[in-house]
Amino acid sequence: MSITLKQVFNKDKTFRPKRKFEPGTQRFELHKKAQASLSSGVDLRAAVALPHGEDLNDWVAVHVVDFFNRINLIYGTVCEFCTEKSCPVMSGGPRYEYRWQDDHKYKKPTALPAPKYMNLLMDWIEVQINNEDIFPTSMGIPFPKNFIQICKKIICRLFRVFVHVYIHHFDRMILMGAEAHVNTCYKHFYYFSTELNLIDRKELEPLVKPYSLCSALL
Repeated sequence: MSITLKQVFNKDKTFRPKRKFEPGTQRFELHKKAQASLSSGVDLRAAVALPHGEDLNDWVAVHVVDFFNRINLIYGTVCEFCTEKSCPVMSGGPRYEYRWQDDHKYKKPTALPAPKYMNLLMDWIEVQINNEDIFPTSMGIPFPKNFIQICKKIICRLFRVFVHVYIHHFDRMILMGAEAHVNTCYKHFYYFSTELNLIDRKELEPLVKPYSLCSALL
């Protein structure tokens, strides 16, 4: 994340603690490589491509964790304005509603207020990325066979945070002067997810049509 972005967003409002990579590990080096590409002004489409000789699972793991941290920070900045009264439904405008389902309390898709949905979503992702059986931190320990499928589900759910923030809380980002930074984060997320086929194109529709808010970015 750039210095400017850190200055725009209040780090104390991060929705969840950051997951970090241990210095000296290959994933830490991949993380630095990815950040260096972003900071150098390289075209984002080029920056997300899998580097030659690198493992796909490692590359995806680094980015999923980084996107979790960034989107965490973005939502943390507006969460005080996202209440059960202002956002009684987790939605992206009148045409798109997201219902929560998990393997525990909500076994069927359930309509929830946006802040409740966000808490469950962030809790669920946090459990995944801190699970050593899914996101191993030690080199030599293999990723599970369904790792990419798990990451697709994480990416899909993280995208819904963008949808809600853009459509229901973007005026707050504009007031903060943060829209350019949110747009850059979204472009990075979009290019990475589509480059590696980690998200269904239908999931992207709320920010392309009927809203034209983000279509210019693409």
